[in-house]
Amino acid sequence: MPKRQITGTVIKKAGDKTATVLVERRVLHPRYHKTVKRFKKYLVHDEKNTVNVGDTVSAIECRPLSKTKSFRLLEIIKRGEA
Repeated sequence: MPKRQITGTVIKKAGDKTATVLVERRVLHPRYHKTVKRFKKYLVHDEKNTVNVGDTVSAIECRPLSKTKSFRLLEIIKRGEA
């Protein structure tokens, strides 16, 4: 089974080597047929502590690293405004 890959924005530096990434997806509402946004937060393991708040990052699924952390940083797509 292929590993899931997510792309989102870093909204918080949650402790050492961890970042909270907000992933936004757009879905069609079943009744009103309008595009609505759905959000989910993931904890991403950042081994080198390189990400900052506002960065757009890509992460890939890995083995569970803690109770809630099962993604690791793949690459930083775009740096946020410092």
